[in-house]
This record gives sequence, structure tokens and C-alpha cells, in this order.
Amino acid sequence: MARKGRPGVGPAPGTGTGTGTGSGAQAEGLPGRGADLPAGPEHTQSWPDGDWVIRLVPGASAAKAYRCPGCDQEIPAGTPHLVAWPALTPGLDMRRHWHRACWHRRLDRRPGPRRPR
Repeated sequence: MARKGRPGVGPAPGTGTGTGTGSGAQAEGLPGRGADLPAGPEHTQSWPDGDWVIRLVPGASAAKAYRCPGCDQEIPAGTPHLVAWPALTPGLDMRRHWHRACWHRRLDRRPGPRRPR
């Protein structure tokens, strides 16, 4: 059964009626919905704070929720994001899941603890 009141959005998750090729937001290629995040192997990026290994995680592969260290908000399951860790570490215990925008703005953040909301 399709959701009502939300034009351009396919059937509700878990209903089994969608084929993945409908007219939903991902098929339309809207930013932030996963169409712009190709699944693939890790790659290295050089930043002023060092070299980082980056892996893009499309929404379909994001099976559980994570907390973004950039904004301290939850990244819900099914949300496209990226995983980053320093290039000179083994990676497993240093991996952090980030919103893409938070990752790109992380060098602009002020140091110190965040104020409670």
C-alpha cells in the first residue's frame, strides 16, 4: 500500500509491494537519498588533519543507527552516510560514521564540548 499525502514517495518499507524501480525519491536521484552515493571500496583522502580512509555507505546498506561525531545526532538506519578512519591505523576501533555534510565541515567546528540543547 502506498503512503498517502507524500507525493513521489514509494510504498512503505517492509510492505513488499515495491520493486525498487518505481518513482520514489531514490529513483529520481534526489540528493541525500542514496542515488549520489555509489557503493564501493575504501579510498584515501588527504586533509589538513591527515590522511583518512573513507568508505561511502548507501542507504540500502545502512542496517543500523549510528551517532555522527560531527553533530552528535543519530544517523538513522537506511540513511546514506560515510565511514572514516585515520589512514595509519588498523581502522576497526577508530571507524566513525558521519553525515556527509558533517564530514566536510568538521575542520570548521570550534573545539570544546557542545552546549546541551
